[in-house]
Amino acid sequence: MKLPISLVALLLCAAAQAQTFPTRTVTLVVPFPPGGGTDTGARIVAQKLGAKWGQTVIVENKGGAAGQIGADMVAKAKPDGYTILMGNIGTQAINPSLYKKMAYDADTAFAPIALVAELPLAMMVNPQVAAKTPKEFIALAKGQPGKLSYSSSGAGGAPHLAAEMFKEATGTFILHVPYRGGGPAISDLIAGHVQLSFMTVLEASGHLKAGKLRALAVTSAQRVSALPEVPTLAESALPGFNSISWIGLLAPAGTPKDVVEKISADLREVLAADETKARLVELGAIPAGNTPPQFATLIDNDRKRYARIIKERGITLD
Repeated sequence: MKLPISLVALLLCAAAQAQTFPTRTVTLVVPFPPGGGTDTGARIVAQKLGAKWGQTVIVENKGGAAGQIGADMVAKAKPDGYTILMGNIGTQAINPSLYKKMAYDADTAFAPIALVAELPLAMMVNPQVAAKTPKEFIALAKGQPGKLSYSSSGAGGAPHLAAEMFKEATGTFILHVPYRGGGPAISDLIAGHVQLSFMTVLEASGHLKAGKLRALAVTSAQRVSALPEVPTLAESALPGFNSISWIGLLAPAGTPKDVVEKISADLREVLAADETKARLVELGAIPAGNTPPQFATLIDNDRKRYARIIKERGITLD
């Protein structure tokens, strides 16, 4: 069967558009304030993609509502590839199980592009806290129920879930203080307004190396090369504990498949470059890069996993 000439012309036009994309500035929306792990990763990716494309990639921070404000902005943007989202495990896999109502349908609002990196979390304390190991902190918290507090990048994010899993596993009562992003959450930890945070190594490594914070453990299954001396929580106190975050690019649903695939291929290329890999590893991330279908499968699997964890552990927003 012959295709109508108009349809053939449309398909050829779309293919040509993908080959030349982008021809102008691209906006990469980060749904959190500056300074967090999602923001840090986004700025590395924006610089590398901008250099490859010969076009400016602007990072625009739109924080609030555990990432929902920025995500909603992208969900409602024109689906042409010029407005994309740096989502994370919280915005894409956790929020749908924690919020009964969202401004967009998380199942249909986005076209996954590619996973950028996995982000192990660090269990960190203010240096004034007496505990120097996870077991010492557990003992400290049990001796002062409700007197210690922890900051998070927002209710429902991976740091919040990791802390709640830690509390449930240790039987401790530690108050949750949610912020609008990882940057302000770490700032108040440094200032001593809270005693504990679970944050990505990517956003915390500079503060840890400068001595402004102390890492007691990391939450991944293996130690992190950026902090080789810091044990895993599983090996030091809680066998089997494993909770990490990730970041990845998404476009509005309806973005032409060829454009999505071109962005994905270009992203995989820049992530495979030695300089990019070294920079991410140095900061505590694990560079990834995969295809749109593979990223979609990861999001779906993690959404099911965290829905089960949230239900089993009775985790609620506070």
